[in-house]
Amino acid sequence: MNADDTDTSEGHEATGDTDFRDHVGTTGERPETDDDLYGMTWEEAGESFLTADAAVLPTGSVEQHAPHLPVSVDSLRADHLSAELVETAGEAGLRLVRLPVFSYGYSEHHLQFPGTVTLSQDTYRDAVVDVGASLAEHGVDRLILLNCHGGNREPLSLAVDRLGRDHDVTTHLVHWTEFARERLRELFGDEWGHAGEHETSVVELFRPALVREAAKRPQEADPLPVLRRGERGRWVGRPDGE
Repeated sequence: MNADDTDTSEGHEATGDTDFRDHVGTTGERPETDDDLYGMTWEEAGESFLTADAAVLPTGSVEQHAPHLPVSVDSLRADHLSAELVETAGEAGLRLVRLPVFSYGYSEHHLQFPGTVTLSQDTYRDAVVDVGASLAEHGVDRLILLNCHGGNREPLSLAVDRLGRDHDVTTHLVHWTEFARERLRELFGDEWGHAGEHETSVVELFRPALVREAAKRPQEADPLPVLRRGERGRWVGRPDGE
């Protein structure tokens, strides 16, 4: 398991030296940019696909995140961070077309918790490939997968290979912590992770009304079932708080 999938921590107030508050998506509502496919007509989309530098597909999940956070944590993070990416890229002279968040991910390891919805790894991989293949039909030849859920990494990596091999789409997979890992360690220590301080701070920054303040407390970790090849992880954020 990756560090961002295995931590146990109580909520952490979002404060300090972030630049996100100066950009999009910090009003407590869903972020929007001028380059969102969601708001385009088909004619506008066609022109945008041909003139943009790349398309961006944000990927998240629908799964438990302890008693104090909504099941949408990964997907809302993908939504807000991808909007920030589009705006920041624009300031650097790059145009990115932002697709709607691919909200469902691979979350089988959380299925014991109500509210978790998962796709199989094969279904997830194939769905992402289908999205990329559709974009290729419209002239897109470069795709950025901005991933905000650790469970998606393996099927997304396979999708990257297939999109390049079968559809001639140069695809870049970026996990949201990859460019901030050292900073995260500075702020939250070595065991930051799932439903812990860092994820809580993200929701407090972007969608504070969704944090159940009264339910924030240190979470106990229970052993996970064997995941694959003898690998073990930990459950965090049990609904009963035990």
